[in-house]
Amino acid sequence: MKKRVLSIILAGVLATSMLAGCGGKSSTDEGSKPAASGDETAKGSVYYLNFKPEQDGAWKDLAKVYTEKTGVQVDIVTAASGEYETTLMSEMGKSGAPTLFQVNGPVGLANWKDYCYDLSGTGVYGELTSDNFALKSGDAVSAIAYCVESYGIITNKTLLEKAGYSVDDIKSFADLKKVAEDITARSAELGFSAFTSAGMDGSSDWRFKTHLANLPIYFEHPEEGIVLTETVEGKYLDNYRAIWDLYINNSTCAPADLAAKTGDDSRNEFLAGKAVFFQNGSWEFANLTADGAFKADELAMLPIYFGVGDEANQGLCTGTENYWCVNSTSDEDDIQATLDFLNWCVTSEEGTKAMAEDMGFVIPFKAAIDSNNVFLKAGSDMIAEGKTPVAWSFLAIPSEEWKNGVGQALTAYAADQSDANWEGVVSAFVDGWASEYQLANQ
Repeated sequence: MKKRVLSIILAGVLATSMLAGCGGKSSTDEGSKPAASGDETAKGSVYYLNFKPEQDGAWKDLAKVYTEKTGVQVDIVTAASGEYETTLMSEMGKSGAPTLFQVNGPVGLANWKDYCYDLSGTGVYGELTSDNFALKSGDAVSAIAYCVESYGIITNKTLLEKAGYSVDDIKSFADLKKVAEDITARSAELGFSAFTSAGMDGSSDWRFKTHLANLPIYFEHPEEGIVLTETVEGKYLDNYRAIWDLYINNSTCAPADLAAKTGDDSRNEFLAGKAVFFQNGSWEFANLTADGAFKADELAMLPIYFGVGDEANQGLCTGTENYWCVNSTSDEDDIQATLDFLNWCVTSEEGTKAMAEDMGFVIPFKAAIDSNNVFLKAGSDMIAEGKTPVAWSFLAIPSEEWKNGVGQALTAYAADQSDANWEGVVSAFVDGWASEYQLANQ
């Protein structure tokens, strides 16, 4: 049995968000305007528990600007990678809990809906370009998306050309496999590997137990958007194995070493020119171009080709798992201060510029400005060419425990690539889904 929760026509959604900057100035609701700097009547404060470590500095800089302008204190605390839900549970149990937090979609909302202030009628909700970006509990608007992102295979075009190829040579899984294995065969001569390390420590494993796992989930029901389902068949797990094999057997390290490899290891290998390919998302653009490490035109993002469907017309994995929620249990003044801050972030010149340029976001709000992020541009260009973006179907994953089970099985398989160990991945994927769904929906 499947329950439709959110069906997004991503082509229209992303196109709408990319064009949102044409809408001109936005107005704020009466009573939503930030107080003037130094105004003694400024009330309330904001505590944002941020999900994205790579944007920690940018959020703190933006919060400082807002506090200087309004006198309202905005504190940004960023959870460690992979630890957001645990940190949120801990912080919500304290006095002075976050006034602003986030959920990753319908499954996350189910856990926190009782703490979500109804955003209906607020200024920030009114700034959304489409109601598709809102998560609702009945008639209440419980959460709103604040960025649209894409992920795929980040590519060092210079190294790819040194190996004798261009991005135009890779249009399918078969093409990717041919190029990667040829680079591996010549790695000593070339001086670099095909892929960065597919690290499976907590700072990196989400790229594979969640983002790569999205592909076999998506291809089971590509026309259905994001659905909550009691079971998955695992119809495309052979394809999952094939691309995982490709990653781990054509990389900068031995597969058995992946358990200890981190997200920083993978990024640093790419920055150092040790590998051509790096599976990650548009959020990495600022890290890769900081201090002139890469010029934008040296980078590209390829779809994660999976050997399924019309690969020639497959786009990037595009969507969002980033939804703001305002804590309904906070003091009234803090709730209003938080709503004011959010409205300022998505309407002001300072806020929209920081979110586009410093954070690398495409934001689904009327006052959005274009991002200089070439990975986001690649996603929108593919849509304009008629290619179909891959929905973020992983939002339907029933629990963190399911992800952890799949991650542990992938790690064990990497160390010993036997059929028996792959059956462990299949069991974690299929049987684990059924059991975790039942636990979550008792």
